[in-house]
Amino acid sequence: MRIVILGAGQVGASVAEALSSEANDITVVDQNRAALAELADRLDVRTVAGNAAYPAVLREAGIEDTDMLVAVTQSDQTNLVACKIGRTMFHVPTRIARLRSHDLFDPELLSDENFAVDYAICPEQDITDYIGKLVEFPEALQVLEFAAGAVTLIGVRAYPGGLLVGKPIRAMRDHLPTGVDARIAAIFREHQPIEPDGDTIVEPGDEVFVVADSANIRHVLKELRRSLEPVKRVMIAGGGNIGLRVAAMLEKNYQVKLIEVDRQRAEIIAGSLGDTLVLAGEATDENLLAQENIDETDMFLALTNDDEDNIMAASLAKRLGCKRVLALINRRAYADMVQGGPIDIGLSPAQVSIGALLTHVRRGDVARVHSLRRGAAEALELIAHGDKQTSKVVGRRIDELPLIKGAHIGAIVRRSHDPEVVYKDGLPSKEYLDRVIIPHHDTVIESDDHVIVFCTRKREVTQVEKLFQVGFHFL
Repeated sequence: MRIVILGAGQVGASVAEALSSEANDITVVDQNRAALAELADRLDVRTVAGNAAYPAVLREAGIEDTDMLVAVTQSDQTNLVACKIGRTMFHVPTRIARLRSHDLFDPELLSDENFAVDYAICPEQDITDYIGKLVEFPEALQVLEFAAGAVTLIGVRAYPGGLLVGKPIRAMRDHLPTGVDARIAAIFREHQPIEPDGDTIVEPGDEVFVVADSANIRHVLKELRRSLEPVKRVMIAGGGNIGLRVAAMLEKNYQVKLIEVDRQRAEIIAGSLGDTLVLAGEATDENLLAQENIDETDMFLALTNDDEDNIMAASLAKRLGCKRVLALINRRAYADMVQGGPIDIGLSPAQVSIGALLTHVRRGDVARVHSLRRGAAEALELIAHGDKQTSKVVGRRIDELPLIKGAHIGAIVRRSHDPEVVYKDGLPSKEYLDRVIIPHHDTVIESDDHVIVFCTRKREVTQVEKLFQVGFHFL
């Protein structure tokens, strides 16, 4: 696939890295020649320096033969104009735009008659939603949802004394309540994936990814982690775009304090938030943190634009007694280095937001993609189509599918064939309901099933995509 990426910032660079490793023909456009040179040095991509909203620059980037335009510059206006030009002048089949402003997420505005954006993504909102889930499940390293929230995949670190730690995976079923099922999709031990089966022993410190019906996920978590007290008090460092969004989301259900170094910005934030206490000061000020009772805070979120400040502030908060700390870290090497030490979660924002974009790039009918372990692994929600003659998966048992080492089916979501009676406000109505199936070797995949597949390495993704594609004669 030929793809032109506009913007060589954190998001654009992450997109280029993710897609260039999959035999795509990538060209990156940006006005920052130094950023382009750095990308060209480490990735197999072509670069063009210039304004991404200029037709001449787009033409130089090869827009006339491009299959997909990914506009992820820092400017909403540039991204919108580029998509419009891409359609009207160069007839690019697929156009994706990064938009920061909520006001621009208007179907009429993005229609072909106006700015011609096929898919709009907002990385800041993706990160905000992601952090919200981590606050809801403080035991987790990652919390990801599939099938409109019906299935949850959670990554946790196994702790000494956990019910399942030191025991084979098959023992998990003995502890779960009747009717509750789950699947350990992957285990990473010292950063290396382990092929899990029923006899695999979970060891302390293992990073375990478990998938289950969202309604049952808390029961499953108790198998691997000591339950933490629900979060009540949150402190946020940084009142930028993400910090403000997170505070606005959390203040409805939690006691929130926000620290912003710029006093003028702090006053603006205080005026736009309702119940958040906004403090003007340095998040690395030990006296300020102690004065604001950091030792009684359940979760500290370092969300400034500076990696070093986030690492320092989160480490200090942990040392002063905060129960759990998260740091937003753009440099992947930093995130890998600090997570699991004084910092509980090192969050790479570009790797969180890239999943929404990969959903539109993947081949086959892919409903959702999540990037895992900072891009090392991937989880996909694929929709099965066809029948036994046209599909390699439909009508077949799990143990009949071709073996792809490192790829595991974690769950299946199936819409009921007949409407079922449900009660809303005491009144009965008939609806088609989704049922979560934790598959076993004899489970048969049906057409229209949503199948959640976990790939421990990105190189397995292409094989999984091909497996779910239907034959040419399927209509």
